[in-house]
Amino acid sequence: MDKITFADFELPVKILDVLADLNLFEPTPIQEKSLKPILSGRDVMGIAQTGTGKTLAYLLPVLKTWKYNKTGNPTVLILVPTRELVVQVTEILEKLTENITARVIGIYGGKNINTQKLLFNDGCDILVGTPGRVMDLAIDNAISLREVTKLIIDEFDEMLNLGFRPQLTHIFEMMKEKRQNILFSATMTEAVDDMLDEYFASPVEISLAKSGTPLEKIEQTAYKVENFNTKINLLEHLLKTNEDMSKVLVFANNKKHADLVFTKIDELFPGQFDVIHSNKSQNYRLKAMKRFENEEIRGLITTDVMARGLDISDITHVVNFEIPEVPEQYIHRIGRTGRADKDGKAVTFVTKKEETLALDIELLMDKELQYLAFPEEVKINPKKIASEEEHVVMKNLNQVKMYEGGGAFHEKKDKNKKENWGGPSKRKAPKKFGANRAQQKAISKSKRKK
Repeated sequence: MDKITFADFELPVKILDVLADLNLFEPTPIQEKSLKPILSGRDVMGIAQTGTGKTLAYLLPVLKTWKYNKTGNPTVLILVPTRELVVQVTEILEKLTENITARVIGIYGGKNINTQKLLFNDGCDILVGTPGRVMDLAIDNAISLREVTKLIIDEFDEMLNLGFRPQLTHIFEMMKEKRQNILFSATMTEAVDDMLDEYFASPVEISLAKSGTPLEKIEQTAYKVENFNTKINLLEHLLKTNEDMSKVLVFANNKKHADLVFTKIDELFPGQFDVIHSNKSQNYRLKAMKRFENEEIRGLITTDVMARGLDISDITHVVNFEIPEVPEQYIHRIGRTGRADKDGKAVTFVTKKEETLALDIELLMDKELQYLAFPEEVKINPKKIASEEEHVVMKNLNQVKMYEGGGAFHEKKDKNKKENWGGPSKRKAPKKFGANRAQQKAISKSKRKK
């Protein structure tokens, strides 16, 4: 049986030419399965892991039926969770539409909103953006969403994980109800299910694999490690002894730890690594990603916020320096390697406290991690970082007895030994309007009888 090609999609020749220039001829399974349902006009929910070609899966059928809008308001709205994804989707769209009339604009937070308003002076056909910035521009009447006929939400699960539900619901209210909703997600979570039930009309589900299924082309190994500083020693050892670790993505659980890992690794491998997270400027992040893509540096250290915004080819290894608290996030992390039918490797460092999190990941995947013996030549560093220290909180300090050195409990001074005989009202006869009203009533009653 002959393989299906993009030519079988009956796409416009101008788009096929661009795909050929990008050396893309055969659709991935998700691209093939998504075409007809999206073209049908029904709501679509696509479940596919990262690295399976979801972006083209929704862009190609949309562009196949593309019609120019004279009013200058967007008819296609694409929402993504991160700035990096805005940049990447916009770049792909600009390439695909370079030979057709379609005005593409990408917007995200962190840039001057007044400057971004100017981008819409000549109109917009396809708008790509993060939910917060799209909502802000719509509230300011810089854009109108009333003519959107196709709403596309990419990385739907991550959008909800990042707390964008209020912005999404606000955006839904700004659009007319009669539209096609095209949703893509790497995992099907309860939050995704709730949103589907509440806002979308029985979407057709396209699924390549159940939630949590590990990518089969990724070799997953793990090491049991003493602590954070010992993890640094282990990472140093692996980088020095494995030449095939030539393009490495290292995940930490937060910005502070990512910076700490970078500081220590940069001392060991000067100029070979860089770090990106949400505190870094957009220009810095894009430059670091470009250097990593072009293999000008050996590795990139990052956080989960960036896990969905990285579309970099030929990553040889993903290192989970720390285990994510949400098991599904592990799937997104390791999905950065083993892309485009290539093999990949994921290495995970597990401390005693992280063993439960590792077990949750194994239960989600229905697959066990392959634990390797800790290398004997790697030095165990007993020194803990601040977050690993156990803080003992003393409660109710007033109840703690101190028996020595004039503590909290000691002999009273003489002036404080006097017995309490009550206040003046108890020592003296009550006045006419004194405190003892019962006694006053009795005296008044006896007088009336006389």
